[in-house]
Amino acid sequence: MQRQNLIVVLIIASSLLPACSKPVEPPPPPRPALVVTVGASSTSASMALVGEVKSRYESVQGFRIAGKIVERRVEIGSYVHKGQVLARLDGADTGLTAQAAQADVSAAEADYALAEAELDRQRQLYLKKFISKSALDIHEAQFKSATAKLQQTRSQSAVSGNQSRYTALTADREGVVLDIHAEPGQVVQAGEVVARVADPKELEVVVAVPESRMVGVTVGEAARVRLWASREKLYQAKIREVAPAADTATRTFQVKVSILGANEAVKLGMTAGVMFAGEETTDLLLPTTALTQHEGKTVVWVVDKKTHKVSPRPVETGAFREDGVLIAKGLTPGEQVVVAGVHTLVPSQEVRPTPAGVAQ
Repeated sequence: MQRQNLIVVLIIASSLLPACSKPVEPPPPPRPALVVTVGASSTSASMALVGEVKSRYESVQGFRIAGKIVERRVEIGSYVHKGQVLARLDGADTGLTAQAAQADVSAAEADYALAEAELDRQRQLYLKKFISKSALDIHEAQFKSATAKLQQTRSQSAVSGNQSRYTALTADREGVVLDIHAEPGQVVQAGEVVARVADPKELEVVVAVPESRMVGVTVGEAARVRLWASREKLYQAKIREVAPAADTATRTFQVKVSILGANEAVKLGMTAGVMFAGEETTDLLLPTTALTQHEGKTVVWVVDKKTHKVSPRPVETGAFREDGVLIAKGLTPGEQVVVAGVHTLVPSQEVRPTPAGVAQ
């Protein structure tokens, strides 16, 4: 009897166990993945760099003599013409020096006239046999000395006259005053910078090009310029000058790009972007976010179009650009590549591709 009851209890317990177990959960849906489709096999390796608008012709102005500034006739932003006076030095000392030099010339001229007259008299006496040849030679030497001294004093007087004219600082060219580094009352040395004048008619953009991007950057090549202040306008430009050597500190080459047809909107000192044409390449362009490291290799995650499963693909990268990175080897046009959240992917993981655009 007890054996039968035990069997009944076991049967009832076994019938209740399935009712108490939890239902099997369905597998999670595939995670969404932002992907791009590798596009055309030819792209232009263009380059955009930022530079400053400067004048092609710019001169630094300074006095040729030392002195105290007593007058300044221009301000920053003033438009000046060639030969216009920018500033003046105190001319009292140079004026006195010029007067002293002129007095020396007068004295030398008097000595010269006296030596010439004396030489004429001695020559007449020599012809009459009243003096010897050695005595005549002495007077000829004195005349030559007086002649040399007169030439010397005249040259010194000319230098003193120039010094007096150097008290006026005049503009070497027509243009706009960019900077002024001296004020009335200040004592300046010869050659010290007083003002900087630039010609606003011929403008160019000066940029520093990395040595790794110098391919195709040659004199005469076309470029385009866009001002940061007015980005809707695009100016045609041309490379005018390329530095023959790289800067030792930055390892960049200074490149000057002439702006063709610059209007009033282009002003000195503005920030501008320069776009170089570059050369055609067969590398494929991808966003830099598509790259990651997997097992010590640079890879991208490629989505299988049938199974929607991802797999890491080792690739060989080319140049890094402002709009992405060039892939030299490892991909073919038409493949889908994940471009977001690549660090969390695992091989054979199923995803739901969400197009983010087409990589050109």
